[in-house]
Order: sequence, then C-alpha cells, then structure tokens
Amino acid sequence: MEALVIEGTNKTPSIHFDATTGRLEMRGRSIPENSIDFYKPLILWIDGYARSPKPRTVLHVQLEYFNTSSSKCILDLFKKLESIRTLGHDVLVNWHYEEDDEDMLEAGEDYQAIINIPFKMIQIQEAGQ
Repeated sequence: MEALVIEGTNKTPSIHFDATTGRLEMRGRSIPENSIDFYKPLILWIDGYARSPKPRTVLHVQLEYFNTSSSKCILDLFKKLESIRTLGHDVLVNWHYEEDDEDMLEAGEDYQAIINIPFKMIQIQEAGQ
C-alpha cells in the first residue's frame, strides 16, 4: 500500500501516512474550504490500511489550529483507528500541543474522552523559541 503524502498549505495540514511503518502524521493548520473533501482521502486510506494494519499504529497530531468542520472529520478519522484497535491491534495517538495552548490540550482531552484509543499528550516548545 502506498504512503499518503499531502503537502501542507496555510489552510490544510501536511499529511504523511506510512503503511509500512504504521506511522501517521498530521501537522499544521486545518481550516480547509471544504473539510469533507480534504479528509475524504485520509479516511479512505485508513479504510485500506485497516485491511492489513501493522501490529502498532501511531498517529502523531500536531495541529496549531483547526476549525469546527475539521474537528468532526478528525473525529471520523479517530473512529476509523478505533475500529483497527477493536480488531486487537495496538493504536496510539500522540497529541502534540504548544505549552501555552490550553485550547489544543483541551481538544486532545475531549477526543480522548470519547474515543477508545490511548492518547499521549506531548507538550512541545512554541515555534520560534
């Protein structure tokens, strides 16, 4: 299965989903014109990956901001990963947030409360420090 690589823009996050390692990454801002259109290939990729996932899948999320419509799509993505975990595979979300960004920390905690996947909250230094 080919990796899914999408270059980030000022409105969309960079994506690097690697089926050979089970490492999935989302970084940047998520305020696309149409969130469903942007996230659809990610959801479809995870559907394909779920057919033969690695024993361990780790999603690294390092978003500086996302809008409400993106939050629903991100939840859908987590639900797909949750189904992989339900099949007995190890799935982890590493939720990266800047040390003074309470909103992003709370967003990660909110997802953690509704999704049956272990989350690891990782505080990072602010960009430019």
